Amino acid sequence: MEHTDAEKLKRWRLVLGSETKEELPMPLSQLETGIDKTLEALYQNGPRKGGLGASSPNVARWLGDIREYFPNTVVQVLQQDALKRLNLTSMLLEPEMLETVVPDVHLVANLMSLSRVIPAKTKDTARQVVRKVVDDLLKKLAAPTQQAITGSLSRSIRSRRPRHNEIDWPATIQKNLKHYQPQYQTIIPEVRIGYGRKRRALKDVVLCIDQSGSMGSSVVYSGIFGAVMASIPAVQTKMVVFDTAVADLTDELQDPVELLFGVQLGGGTDIHAALTYCQRIITRPTDTVLVLITDLYEGGNQAEMKKTAARLVEAGVQVITLLALNDDGAPSYDHRNAEFFASIGIPVFACTPDLFPDLMAHALSKQDIGQWAATQSIKVT
Repeated sequence: MEHTDAEKLKRWRLVLGSETKEELPMPLSQLETGIDKTLEALYQNGPRKGGLGASSPNVARWLGDIREYFPNTVVQVLQQDALKRLNLTSMLLEPEMLETVVPDVHLVANLMSLSRVIPAKTKDTARQVVRKVVDDLLKKLAAPTQQAITGSLSRSIRSRRPRHNEIDWPATIQKNLKHYQPQYQTIIPEVRIGYGRKRRALKDVVLCIDQSGSMGSSVVYSGIFGAVMASIPAVQTKMVVFDTAVADLTDELQDPVELLFGVQLGGGTDIHAALTYCQRIITRPTDTVLVLITDLYEGGNQAEMKKTAARLVEAGVQVITLLALNDDGAPSYDHRNAEFFASIGIPVFACTPDLFPDLMAHALSKQDIGQWAATQSIKVT
């Protein structure tokens, strides 16, 4: 639909703010005036000079206004801008504020970064916000992840002598169609196909995640995927997070909310220490996929980091480095470290959440990840 010149000018007036009201003297309706004031409070006069004020009532009123005037996708952007530009930690430290905001991945990342200072009266509300985001993501991502991974592994455990409760009926029927008995309207299953008892996991997965502040949304998605993979019997999943210290959160994978609250975003980065820990807990290197999620800015011993990465590859571990696991666009990363990792056979690229299940399916079946990335138009270092 074409906009008239007057409508276009009015849009520019709202975008540029009240400082242009003399140059663009456009009449605004009551609704447009409300939108104008809401945007002015956040964006007028540059960063950290908006007009929300520090008091909770002003913030609460502004949060209510943006939800009234804009769709959820825009509300989420405005919330993030408010946190960054105006340092409105009060939005996340008061239960009344959290009840007003629109939950999303970035909000959860902010809550994780503030988990140490969130007051007791707010923690229950914060958990409810995180729970809502986690539940929404699980609904969206669990089924594709489980289907992709179990499908990629099913062939390796196929059995021709299955127990009754292990029979793969669709495959068995297809195999025995030639034995169909018209008079009985049934198939005689001379050959039974099924899946043998899995005495141990077929594959091990280690998610090693940088929890420095810039990796917030990637940590959220990693926690969700880790919890989903932990529910798949054929895969043994471990989750390790690190900054200058290393923490093993594997025991928390059963409850993604508690896992995310166990993450402490911020601080430095010691990739070498993290890889050293992973090397210690990997017991079946040729059956292990190690997914290192980091921007590769090493704050520890860079030379030793490279040596440890090379030792993991030499031992037969399939190592993949994801510069980001989110929808936030191209990440900033250390190009020299990325080039070194690529030179020793570790693919390095950013991945969106919708592609991660397929990535893991290909990795667990030992397919060429570089070739897979190329088919997805992903740029690999």
